[in-house]
Amino acid sequence: MAIASEPPKHGFRLSQLLYDTRYRSMTIQVVVMMMFMAFAAWLVDNTVSNLAARGKDFNFGFLGVRSGYDIGQRLIAYDSDSTHARAMLVGLLNTLLVSFLGCIVATVIGVFVGVLRLSKNWLVARLMTIYVEIFRNVPVLLWILIILAVFTEAAPLPNAFKEGGDASMMLFDSIAVTNRYTAVPDPLFSRSLGNIDIGIFLISSDLLALIAAIVAGWYARRIVLRRATFVQNATGERPVTWWKSAALLILPGVLTLWALGFHLGYPSLQGFNFTGGINVSNAFMSLWLALSLYTGAFIAEIVRSGVMAISHGQTEAAYALGLRPGRTMNLVILPQALRVIIPPLISQFLNLTKNSSLAIATGYLDLRGTLGGITLNQTGRELETVLLMMLIYLVLSLMISGAMNIYNASVKLKER
Repeated sequence: MAIASEPPKHGFRLSQLLYDTRYRSMTIQVVVMMMFMAFAAWLVDNTVSNLAARGKDFNFGFLGVRSGYDIGQRLIAYDSDSTHARAMLVGLLNTLLVSFLGCIVATVIGVFVGVLRLSKNWLVARLMTIYVEIFRNVPVLLWILIILAVFTEAAPLPNAFKEGGDASMMLFDSIAVTNRYTAVPDPLFSRSLGNIDIGIFLISSDLLALIAAIVAGWYARRIVLRRATFVQNATGERPVTWWKSAALLILPGVLTLWALGFHLGYPSLQGFNFTGGINVSNAFMSLWLALSLYTGAFIAEIVRSGVMAISHGQTEAAYALGLRPGRTMNLVILPQALRVIIPPLISQFLNLTKNSSLAIATGYLDLRGTLGGITLNQTGRELETVLLMMLIYLVLSLMISGAMNIYNASVKLKER
């Protein structure tokens, strides 16, 4: 009786790294990684050699040197005796401020205009189309300069707001737009909790308390809605929750403000300038409005395309159930359209954040104006400052993208 012999075993051969599919992909990746590392090493060596030839080295010691320049608008304490690192932090906070406010306003404008572009009213739809086409097809830098020119040339002087003058304040005499700045009310607390000193800057305890109250109310609202869903699944009837949701979203913040003695310090004209409020520079206002209006036009198209991506049968089904057009849009169409809207919306938020570097055209000192402008010119550390700016913008972009991707995952279609 013949005994079946085992197939001969072959040892590992170097040719398998190229011709065996089990190893070829790994071989290619290792080779590419080695080539990339070699290129990076050459680039670093070449840079160090060129710096040495010019009598320079690579260090960030300049960040601890006195800056020697002032920054008009700032969120933390700063003067000309502060270091370049402090100036960089002030510029970064200015960038975050205009980017955050710009993203909020651009989103509101985009959703509003995007929905109105689909209106059956011909005039409304055409007006929204004109806005979108005009702002999308003109560079944002031109809009920044145009709006800055309107503020500086068309707005009146501060002394024009005196009694009997040619100008008047807006919104119940609380806001004054001048050719130098925009005077707005200052939020004040008569029972303030003080500030927390973390070494780099002070954090308002009042702001932290307000944020904590709002977050607590939001989580409580989620618990109420989850409970309502559980009752609905068990009994078939959903309890009325709208007034509970509204109370939990509004009351915690309002009660916190009342407990802290919140009130507004209204600006008033004293001599040739306004005092008692906050004088926001027109450089910031023009940059904020231009970025918001420009990005809002792109977001409007994203919203419009997202709504149009939803099957018309969804609208017909909602109408058949007796829902009105407004509630159909809020409860049926937009929740489904978010899955289409959010991915390109992330790109628009990133574009707005990076476009904020155009603030140098208005004189608003953001990260580009401080670290990449005055600090670079004073210290001559162009390589270090540019690398720092690249790293900071990279981190900001990744943080925005990560936060929006988390939100995108929370609203995506849940499949069973």
